[in-house]
Amino acid sequence: MPTFPLDVETLVTGDRLPVLPLRDVVVFPHVVMPLLVGRTASLAALDAAEGEDRHVLLVAQRDPQTQEPAAADLYRVGVIARVRTLTRLGTGTVKVLVEGVARARITRYVPAGDCLRALVEPMAPYVLGEGDDEAHLRRVLALFEEYVVLHRRLPQELVALIQSADSPARQAFGVAAHVGTRLERRQALLETADFPALLRALGDMLTAEIDLLKLERKIDDDVRGSLFQNQREFYLQEQLRAIHRELGGEDGDETDDLAAQLEAKGLPEPVLARARRELRRLRRLSAMSPESGVARTYLDWIAALPWTARTDDVLDVAHARRVLDEDHYGLEDVKERVLDYIGVLSLVERLDGPILCLVGPPGVGKTSLGRSIARAMGRKFVRMSLGGVRDEAEIRGHRRTYIGAMPGRVIQAMRRAEVVNPVILLDEIDKLGSDYRGDPSAALLEVLDPEQNRAFNDHYLEADYDLSQVLFITTANSLAAIPEPLRDRMEIIRLAGYLDQEKHAIAREFLLPRQLRQHGLDPATVTLEADVIPAIVQRYTREAGVRDLERRMARLARKLARSRAERRALSQSDDEVVHDVVTVAMLQPMLGVAPHDPEASTLEDKVGVATGLAYTSVGGDVLEIEVSVVPGRGRLQLTGTLGDVMKESASAALSYARARAATLGLEREFLKTRDLHVHIPAGATPKDGPSAGIAIACAIVSALTGIPLRGNVAMTGEITLRGRVLGIGGLKEKTVAALRNRIAHVIVPQENARDLDELPAEVKAGIHFHPVRTMDEVLAVALSRGVVARVPDETATMVTH
Repeated sequence: MPTFPLDVETLVTGDRLPVLPLRDVVVFPHVVMPLLVGRTASLAALDAAEGEDRHVLLVAQRDPQTQEPAAADLYRVGVIARVRTLTRLGTGTVKVLVEGVARARITRYVPAGDCLRALVEPMAPYVLGEGDDEAHLRRVLALFEEYVVLHRRLPQELVALIQSADSPARQAFGVAAHVGTRLERRQALLETADFPALLRALGDMLTAEIDLLKLERKIDDDVRGSLFQNQREFYLQEQLRAIHRELGGEDGDETDDLAAQLEAKGLPEPVLARARRELRRLRRLSAMSPESGVARTYLDWIAALPWTARTDDVLDVAHARRVLDEDHYGLEDVKERVLDYIGVLSLVERLDGPILCLVGPPGVGKTSLGRSIARAMGRKFVRMSLGGVRDEAEIRGHRRTYIGAMPGRVIQAMRRAEVVNPVILLDEIDKLGSDYRGDPSAALLEVLDPEQNRAFNDHYLEADYDLSQVLFITTANSLAAIPEPLRDRMEIIRLAGYLDQEKHAIAREFLLPRQLRQHGLDPATVTLEADVIPAIVQRYTREAGVRDLERRMARLARKLARSRAERRALSQSDDEVVHDVVTVAMLQPMLGVAPHDPEASTLEDKVGVATGLAYTSVGGDVLEIEVSVVPGRGRLQLTGTLGDVMKESASAALSYARARAATLGLEREFLKTRDLHVHIPAGATPKDGPSAGIAIACAIVSALTGIPLRGNVAMTGEITLRGRVLGIGGLKEKTVAALRNRIAHVIVPQENARDLDELPAEVKAGIHFHPVRTMDEVLAVALSRGVVARVPDETATMVTH
């Protein structure tokens, strides 16, 4: 193995140097290398060097097979070397340790006695230039370090030894001496004229060698791993067979049980033919073959899926009504739809399952309602969350060509259900995403289409599977995020937020008893005064559902449990019967400061402030629209994180006010000297939609005319440039929010008047509705005094309330 000398003395060459031909070896300057010499001419050259100044010229042969090389068989560039040690062995050969000193170019070879001599010209030493040379050298050293790590026969210490060399030339020659490559390429490195070219050649050579070493190591590791795995599996299989023989069992085909399962499963004929074909293929495959595991997993899935097994439906409508009422208060629309389905099912032998979509704010019981429906019908229940799903393969499965392929979530849900007629809840269907892997909502089109899902084709199964008997229930907070084709395949049932009276009943009958039992308290030993639950609902919660209300009940139960534990520790008696009574005065110590004040929202008349109604993903809400008139040049400023549609509604409302300026008692060019600022509070919350149009128009008219708007009037409706009022959506949620905020009058578009009959009875009893067609009718109700009213002859008259 070549090593570096500790120091190199300056060489003064003579006219003729003895030549030592080398076979398959190139010695570089500043490198020490041992050589075995046995040819007569080579031994004579060493004798001549020993008798003179111990210097010899090392030159590589062009053909290593030539035994007696002449001048034409040798390269024209070699290395002047110093003979450091020379040891004569008993076999007639000599072991010599030579040290390369400098490169030399041979001008002429001269035969001289028993050896060949050469006239040489020492070549100029390498000099490291500025700029790119230093970068090339660092690259070469970094590549060499990686090369040594990958090379199995080079010691790691070699890297530090080369990097510690005292000159760039020594470092470069050290790297060149240890790169394993062909003789011609090594000789080309030695003959390189300038240092930058040498560094570039070394970098290219090391890069190619590193790639080869990486490939060799990968192939070696793969072969070793494969051999080890095959040997291990073979050994374990033989052991298993030996154990079976010792136990007296039969060493039969392990696929027999699987074949029996498939035959007894009642598979459809095409699926059974496919399974038999796959089973025959499995029997022909070796147990150590990767394809064997793929085929076995596929057949296991076929055998595990339900194909004919089903649960007997409970077709008692009265029983279903009782179960649904036990689990949920209200929600009559959903209950009626489920009872209708059960009633029809009791009259016919088979009915394809409907696709129901429950849309409503969080916390109203959409997810738990699916479980309750399954219990009412006596069916298995499986929940499948779709929130955040972005890959189409999550629905349709992966093809078996992929490693680790699996069926989609729908088939996995059927395997968990173990019957062909479960209730499957597709939760949060509006939270589906899409990216480069496909659109899951498009894959659901086949699943949720009653005309197509009887032959659902999963990519993994590659066989039709019948989903027509499944009762699919989907949930969503908003329909806006559901694509129109998917929405068209579902029967939409809206769940509005709960009224306060409904929340009182839910808390009293469901939430409080459940939380008390979970915290180790007997509900019979706890009494809440009549005004406690209304106080919790009004002061501590403000939501469409009851999720936050249940958290408040849980905190109340924790405080009661802690109080009992402390009293029991003081009395040291476990037999004492404790009965707790909770009053409104105890709520603040137990639940903390109330975050909401029912008295904070006043219903007084205000100038430039209109009350609008909004529909959000968490239910209906009431929002104030404020308009301020300031001196300016006719600029309209909109604030409150408004969307494009709401900004356009504000522009349309302002255009209406300008068009009706004379009728409203305003000067025709009132906007030239005034700026309008429209602001909708809760500025951090994004707002959009056209339904605030008439509320913005009323606020602008009130601010310009100075006439206050009635504080107990809320409104919703889209406005046009001509002052017409168009229909809106989410009326039920909006009116529930209005009742919750003690609004007495609600202005709605005439197009929505037909929807008023579907509102809860409490809403219709607590709110007076005003269907309108034009803005003049809106102003007649909303303004606190004289307003403009339209008459048949298109003239305007003033009326008062």
